[in-house]
Amino acid sequence: MTDINMANSGASTEKPLAGGVALVTGGGRGIGKAIAQRLAKLGAAVSICGRTEESLMRTAQELRAFGVRVHAQTADVTRAGDIAPLLEATEKELGPITILVNNAGIGGFGPVHEKSEEEWDRVLNTSLKSVFLVSRAVVPAMIRRGGGDIINISSLAGKNTFAGGGIYCASKWGLQGLTGCMAEDLRGYGIRVSVICPGSVATEFSGGGPKDPKKALTAEDVAHAVGMVAVQGPQSFISEVHLRPVRKP
Repeated sequence: MTDINMANSGASTEKPLAGGVALVTGGGRGIGKAIAQRLAKLGAAVSICGRTEESLMRTAQELRAFGVRVHAQTADVTRAGDIAPLLEATEKELGPITILVNNAGIGGFGPVHEKSEEEWDRVLNTSLKSVFLVSRAVVPAMIRRGGGDIINISSLAGKNTFAGGGIYCASKWGLQGLTGCMAEDLRGYGIRVSVICPGSVATEFSGGGPKDPKKALTAEDVAHAVGMVAVQGPQSFISEVHLRPVRKP
């Protein structure tokens, strides 16, 4: 039984993640904020990071209203030098990380032949390289403790192609492959690596312009899926979730 499951064994059904510690990248706003709130409601202590201090501090204050311990820190998760201090501070304030949600991501839409090398690097580094860097930093401690959950936020763009999505789809297809291989590498240590693939989500993050909220997911829908994965039984492994709006965009 992993540390998180041992913690959960004594937790109430209302707070099944009590005793756990979640790190959510890109947790200051949008989907990341909704995920952090969901995990806090489920009882986990929550650490959030991002590049914008103002939104991080505001979200941290809201998270504390759920009665859980919270850590917020500015960090660029595309830089290994920012990740080590983030983990050190999180573990010092909250304890060992039992749930990692790799949510940081960025769009970059348009025909590939019109995009720059800088745009390619920005999208691939944020949406893919960051998952490698943060996971690589968190995994050794999870292995020592005998378990943990890593949940990567991808997209249905990691399963499908569309005009103008070349760079974005490349990052998400890469994330699908990375997640699957990590899952096989780590399941023997009791670590579950899952990927959640939302369809169209109505947030400030956009690639195709404003979305009809009646034909789009909400950030809370994605957060609900993360919560479902985080509270699954100790013997089960939800490896991939496809999340679509009921009405087609």
